[in-house]
Amino acid sequence: MTDSRHALIIANDRYADQGLKKLKAPAQDAAALERVLHDPQIGDFEVEVVHNASADLMRRRIQGFFNDRRRADTLLLHFSCHGLKSESGELYFAASDTEPPLLAATAVASQFVRGCLSGTRAGRSVLFLDCCYGGAFSRGSASVRAAGDVNVLESFAKDEPAGGRGWAVITASDSMEYAFEDRELTENSAPRPSLFTHAVVEGLETGEADLDADGNVSLDDLYEYVYRHVRDRNPHQTPKKAAELQGELHLAHSRRGGIKIVAIPSPSALQAALHSDEFLRRQGAVTELCKRLQRPELPVAEGARQHLGEVAHDEVQPLADLAADALSTIRLAPSPDRLDFGRIPRGSTSPRLPVTMQGPPLARHCVVQPKQPWLRVDPTRSGLEVHVDTTAEGHLSGDIALKGVADESVIHVEAEVTPADGPRTPGPHVPNRSTTPKPPPDDKRRTVVIGPSHIPSKPKEPPRTKEPPRTTEKEKRTDGKTPSRRAPALAGAALALAVTALAMLFMTIQRGAVAIVARADAGVTGNVENDIREYGALTPLIVCLITGAAALFVGAFARHDLDTRREHYTKQAASGTRTLTSVAKGLAIPALVLAVLAGIAYLVGSAHW
Repeated sequence: MTDSRHALIIANDRYADQGLKKLKAPAQDAAALERVLHDPQIGDFEVEVVHNASADLMRRRIQGFFNDRRRADTLLLHFSCHGLKSESGELYFAASDTEPPLLAATAVASQFVRGCLSGTRAGRSVLFLDCCYGGAFSRGSASVRAAGDVNVLESFAKDEPAGGRGWAVITASDSMEYAFEDRELTENSAPRPSLFTHAVVEGLETGEADLDADGNVSLDDLYEYVYRHVRDRNPHQTPKKAAELQGELHLAHSRRGGIKIVAIPSPSALQAALHSDEFLRRQGAVTELCKRLQRPELPVAEGARQHLGEVAHDEVQPLADLAADALSTIRLAPSPDRLDFGRIPRGSTSPRLPVTMQGPPLARHCVVQPKQPWLRVDPTRSGLEVHVDTTAEGHLSGDIALKGVADESVIHVEAEVTPADGPRTPGPHVPNRSTTPKPPPDDKRRTVVIGPSHIPSKPKEPPRTKEPPRTTEKEKRTDGKTPSRRAPALAGAALALAVTALAMLFMTIQRGAVAIVARADAGVTGNVENDIREYGALTPLIVCLITGAAALFVGAFARHDLDTRREHYTKQAASGTRTLTSVAKGLAIPALVLAVLAGIAYLVGSAHW
């Protein structure tokens, strides 16, 4: 995913006010959701978690999260806490220091969140509310009472965002329903995940939320999956959704490895033979399943594949090996798995290069997804044909993903679009930093299904093929571009500066303490300013301020470079950069704050002590 993607998770499970019941799920829910959203293979979000924060800190983090965004950004804000309603009918989110009689001062108003949501410049904003509206109050509490029904979506669906392209709100429950933590709302049970967040994590992590099997989990896919999951487990909880979006919002990639075929189970006699006590009878049944696996009727072959999978896992070694060998024949095997179009003049018709799908019909049945907008794929009798869009000049490097019933595969494609009067000759791919062409306005990347039901009546004349050059692992990871190391290097420098600032802070504290002890020993004749200068406490303090500020600046520059040149970094480099800059920020900010306080104390106290 090329857009910048950011997530903020707010989880509050402990409350100072005795009238608010402690929650059991938010902490582990936040950790699980952070893991899935941050995973580059799933959500690829930059994630921040705020746990048991005060109302003031929550407001600061929320407003900072929505500020200074770009139109290409996608934002996701997740609340896991109590939801409270004031006597005037407004919805509030409980913080760790919330006092129910003083909601306006000690809780976060939904109106504040709605204002941030409406004012952001981000193109897409999504709000998940896993809040307990009806179960907020401990039994016997006299400090707070419910104030009527809470219409959750109505608190957010009043205003349309002014700066962005769209927004969406999904809530775990509406009105005064409980947002159940597992199946119970008990006071003293062990921690369990909430139904809503657990469904979100499970749907994204397993890929089961990809209901249309297109390789991406859209907002609509996820809501439908979560709704079914929650309602199946507890009919008293009803997730709700409101949205104003242009186009489809993809929240995550799908890890689901293949496409689904409704299987026809093998005959009952064959299944009975599989469970026979006689080895030869079971062997005959496995042999028959191997034959059915090659059948052109895909439901029949899929039924055999499922039974062979059980045999490969549970049977004795000879039969398990026989089943495993049969299953290996239905793995995706495109030939070739790399295509090089050489040099093609701009605006000319691209040659069509064929890819043959090897193996039995079940192995050839797959979903084909071009990952770049300039790739074109058409099904043929033997597999597929690939051609490219030549509307813009530059080096093209991309992949075509294949998803079958058993596994996945990738076809790598290279091409060089030259000026219109340039030569049209095959040649080795030469990576450069040219811009990838954009598709025409009416063009969309198509998902193609290769299988018996999509075979044309006549095969096309296969064009000549060219032996593709070998591509190094580095080039495959970055679509033909040399990976950049600038952002990871800057992130490492930021971390080093932050560690230096922290070390200087400790040195300042140590020397300052010695100076204060010396001043106390000197009695009325002592001067704390002279002692501090004598023991050299000011020098590390100044170095701490400089290195801490430099760490924040260098880290911000590294993140900016990563966001603006994402195509030049591998997933590992991007993840490492985010981790290093986050650690550097976490060290530098406390060091700076303490250093500033120490400086203020020195300026104020030196003249009086």
